[in-house]
Amino acid sequence: MSNLNTSDQWFASWFDTPYYHILYRDRDYTEAGAFMQRLSQRLKLDENAHIMDLACGRGRHSMYLNQLGYRVTGVDLSDSSIAFAKAELRKSSSRVSNNEESNSLNPIDASRIEFHVHNMTRAYDQTFDAVFNLFTSFGYFDDAADNLRTIKAIKENLKPGGYGVIDFMNVSYVIKNLVAQNSKTEAGITFHNSRRFENGFIYKEIEFRDNDHDYHFTERVSALTLEDFQRYFAAAGVDLIEVYGSYHLEDYDQQTSDRLIMVFRN
Repeated sequence: MSNLNTSDQWFASWFDTPYYHILYRDRDYTEAGAFMQRLSQRLKLDENAHIMDLACGRGRHSMYLNQLGYRVTGVDLSDSSIAFAKAELRKSSSRVSNNEESNSLNPIDASRIEFHVHNMTRAYDQTFDAVFNLFTSFGYFDDAADNLRTIKAIKENLKPGGYGVIDFMNVSYVIKNLVAQNSKTEAGITFHNSRRFENGFIYKEIEFRDNDHDYHFTERVSALTLEDFQRYFAAAGVDLIEVYGSYHLEDYDQQTSDRLIMVFRN
């Protein structure tokens, strides 16, 4: 059985494969788009605000923010994801948007969006009005110290008074509702998934067969709580100002909220 997560950072190898994007291709981008619109409005971001989309993946959300009118820099560790985002940007900017989320979105403005490969544990060489780290793109590190390094890097990348947003899972809710096993078929490939909580991490084992090869990948994310993040924010010297529990920006409840969305300020 092939196990391709052999790099020093397992997430770099898994997220860089086409299989990751096949498995998750049915994600609800309509909900995600509405969330970003609510969030940017709640923060009262200026129409000329420059937003960093930190761990942007293939850039779908960066392009949505651009269509809302913002200047956007999307960064991700995955070379292939950034290459895909750049290719999509070239295609999208050459036509009027027919985005399914909203007919009111602007066309892509290619002069106000860019994508780069970047390690989120280090500060980028620009400052921003807001840094968004969305859809549980945090806590994958092999070294727990990288959690604090990342928040310190976000602080460095914020202009004075700028907003940082980390959208994480609500660990209490996820563990209570963990689906031990399930399967799903995408693009003719049946993915067999198993999940467990162990030693402070939530694991997801992914097994499948394609082109006569068996594959096994492991996703692992730290089971970080609000209290953990509060300690990181205090150590980084940023102020936590709001905590939401859903993409509708409802109040956070440790037992019932499915998300842990934290807004902090430099």
